[in-house]
Amino acid sequence: MKKITKLLLGLVLLMSVGPCYAQQQVMFTQYMFNGMAINPGYAGSHETMSITALLREQWSGLDGAPSTQTLSAHAPIKDQKFGLGVLFMHDKIGVTDQNGAYGAYSYKIPFSNESKLSLGLQAGFTHYNARYSQISDTDPKFARGDIRETHFNFGFGAYYYSDRFYLGFSIPQMINRRFDRNAADSDSKLVRHYFLTYGYVLDLNSSLKFKPNMLVKMVEGAPVEVDLNANLLINEVLWVGLSWRSFDSFDGLVQLQLTDQLQLGYAYDFATTSELRRVNSGSHEVMLNYRFTFTRSRVVTPRYF
Repeated sequence: MKKITKLLLGLVLLMSVGPCYAQQQVMFTQYMFNGMAINPGYAGSHETMSITALLREQWSGLDGAPSTQTLSAHAPIKDQKFGLGVLFMHDKIGVTDQNGAYGAYSYKIPFSNESKLSLGLQAGFTHYNARYSQISDTDPKFARGDIRETHFNFGFGAYYYSDRFYLGFSIPQMINRRFDRNAADSDSKLVRHYFLTYGYVLDLNSSLKFKPNMLVKMVEGAPVEVDLNANLLINEVLWVGLSWRSFDSFDGLVQLQLTDQLQLGYAYDFATTSELRRVNSGSHEVMLNYRFTFTRSRVVTPRYF
């Protein structure tokens, strides 16, 4: 079992920064409620300040499995056509760590049907810490040594939305990066990722709503990855849903509107590959969102994404 775990860990690390350029940026099952993590155009899309914390523990029970935490806040600027946001992210896979901090700005173009097109930019820094020498016994490729680097990056996003619909396209990190540039044989790179998102809310009856969502992730040198999701909202209080992620998992989601301002979500992922199912007990994701009201008379309207 330990040998299988080491081999899987080595494979994950190679996919994270290696020459195959697989999906390198973190994945989320509750992406429809964590928009700041993938699209700066999402900033200010709620009518008040909104703060979201998310914790994801992937492949629970597997040593060195991915662990991700994000904290984001965003708000529209009163009587203005723009919004501001911040995103803090920590991602750990085996002996590698990423810590990032980004600020976002969005400009909103209103349309006559009460929808808006939000064009966003973000900029910030990510610190990479890879202790490859600790696993050099698994693959001599890692014996070259450790990487500790901090890099600036920026991203772009477009987010078209109304109360019942959204469509987004984003490139969170525009600059391709090569790590450990002083090493002649270094082939560790961070490459540009592309995200396409879609969601819609449909009334089935007075107490039941149906919301399909889709996320498409694209990166050079890797297969296109698709997340398909379907949620039911019961009495504007309880979300229940199912998701399918290509090449990876089936997922179950539950989200509860605890108050008008506070929302709690949980997702559990079932791995679809037999190799992963043998060495882990699934993936867990917890999301908490709070939207502020600054006056007693202010009523926060429901947000479906």
